[in-house]
Amino acid sequence: MTQLQTVDAHEMSGLEQMQNFASGGTSYKGIGHKLGFRLAEVELGRVVFEATPGEDSYNPLGTVHGGYLATLLDSALGCAVHASLKPRLAYTTLELKVNYLRAMTAATGPIRAEGKVTQIGRRAAFAEGRITDSKGQVYATASTTCLVFDK
Repeated sequence: MTQLQTVDAHEMSGLEQMQNFASGGTSYKGIGHKLGFRLAEVELGRVVFEATPGEDSYNPLGTVHGGYLATLLDSALGCAVHASLKPRLAYTTLELKVNYLRAMTAATGPIRAEGKVTQIGRRAAFAEGRITDSKGQVYATASTTCLVFDK
């Protein structure tokens, strides 16, 4: 059984599932919850997550660990693909490419990760995204290839 509380997720489109998630209609407590990611916007083929990294996400050099940014981008890009799927379809990440453009610290403040689908087919989906701060400064970009399959 799914984690959706009120409806059968198998009958919902990916967009409907993501909208349900954004409105608090699930009991999901996974990686995004653990890392403080908040789903801020959802539309067909596009999502935005917000987060505020703190010192608990630092690497030994005293900056935000690249894995934190990669996880945030993987979430945004994957969920953008998810928000494009018809009912009874699922996806998994086959490839994630991240480009780190500048160092981030807790002083950076709130950040946004926007993911957008660039192409979706019957078996593969492609998306790209970026992380920006409140001034629009870009910290990282990414692209992904996802495998689309029947649930």
